[in-house]
Amino acid sequence: MNDARYTGYGVCPAGSEPGLLDAKTEALARLAALVAVGGAVPSFGEHADAAVSAGATAAEIVEVLACVAPVVGLPRVVAAAPNLALALGYDLDELGEP
Repeated sequence: MNDARYTGYGVCPAGSEPGLLDAKTEALARLAALVAVGGAVPSFGEHADAAVSAGATAAEIVEVLACVAPVVGLPRVVAAAPNLALALGYDLDELGEP
């Protein structure tokens, strides 16, 4: 959305009531959307940070991958997993190759 009425991190029009979703749920939904569209690595970092700041655990963030897999397909989830791992501070080199 590219509209001056939409400001800040959320998408509520300026001056409107806050959304019905709490900050954690909104952040997890945004991560799910990033997985669905194949978001860029920096976006995963920004939105994972927002989710953690809102109280989401690493396990809840990983659960997002499992929840969206039936909708977006396993290839999208597999492509997103390293991006989320990096965003959560995991060292992929340390984890090793499968």
